[in-house]
Amino acid sequence: MFENMDWIAEVRSSPVMMVILGCSVVTFGFAIERTLYFIRRRGNPDALLAEALEHVRSGNLKQALWTCGTTRHPMGAVATQVLKNAQLGGEALEDKLQIALSQQRLLLERNLGVLGTMGNTAPLIGLLGTVWGIMRAFHDMARTGSAGPSVVAAGVAEALLTTAAGLMVAVPAVMLYNQFVRRIAVTLTVAENHARTLRLALDEAHGQARPESGRGGSRATHDGATESTTRAREAA
Repeated sequence: MFENMDWIAEVRSSPVMMVILGCSVVTFGFAIERTLYFIRRRGNPDALLAEALEHVRSGNLKQALWTCGTTRHPMGAVATQVLKNAQLGGEALEDKLQIALSQQRLLLERNLGVLGTMGNTAPLIGLLGTVWGIMRAFHDMARTGSAGPSVVAAGVAEALLTTAAGLMVAVPAVMLYNQFVRRIAVTLTVAENHARTLRLALDEAHGQARPESGRGGSRATHDGATESTTRAREAA
């Protein structure tokens, strides 16, 4: 059936088919662009986290920053902000983490609205083509004064073809949109969890350093007090 159809003639004779063809090109183009972008942003966040944790626990913060900054996975950008602002702590560090996550979300969700729009709009454009084809069939009937199959066949064929074409554009667009949305959610969840793990490691490292410095300071104070007491006794 389809191999004997003159697709170019069908597109030329139906303005709705031309619109659907444009929607299919836009959908295909943005689907390829988002697919290539997600491939570029892939990485191994688990291996990155293990390496960064090793550097943080050994006190090599600069090396941890370099490790996180060289990866293309969103976890790298979020973790870099956590490491750069480790001295802030509390709500300020939490705000930095959320801002970094929001920035990565904007990058990942760019152009996804086009796919969602195509998925929701293409069936409606196909429905418009259905109405257009039926109107054409009635117009041909009124012009010829006959209701024979050969008279209404062109209009009915246009109605059915535009409906099918609209669905052929909408179904892949919706499937790709849902797949990308799911992938974004998983990617950002992994990035946030790993960044918070690094934050806990930083807190632990700082927590170990503070008691040591505190003990050293109290020991120096105790030695100073003992020396002052000895001098006072000698003077007396």
